[in-house]
Amino acid sequence: MTSNEVLAMYENIAALSSRMAVAAREGDWDGLARLETQCALQASAAKSGVPPLAGVERKRKIDLLKQIMANDRAVRDITEPWMGQLDRALSPAH
Repeated sequence: MTSNEVLAMYENIAALSSRMAVAAREGDWDGLARLETQCALQASAAKSGVPPLAGVERKRKIDLLKQIMANDRAVRDITEPWMGQLDRALSPAH
């Protein structure tokens, strides 16, 4: 994987994670699930390892990772409370 391919992968993941955050805010659970699958497919390219980046490329990768993490937090801020409600609703009464 070249440095350009690494950055392209992170760019794609960042874009998908942004769309995931929008889907979660809009309550589009099917769309969120589809985007999550697409994101996982993109990320699978990194399983074989990615070359280390330096300079401007490294900074761009870090910026993209920060965006991805912020988008992930936005999705979890919406889905985790909902999942807790679902767990309580499905739990047998004591």
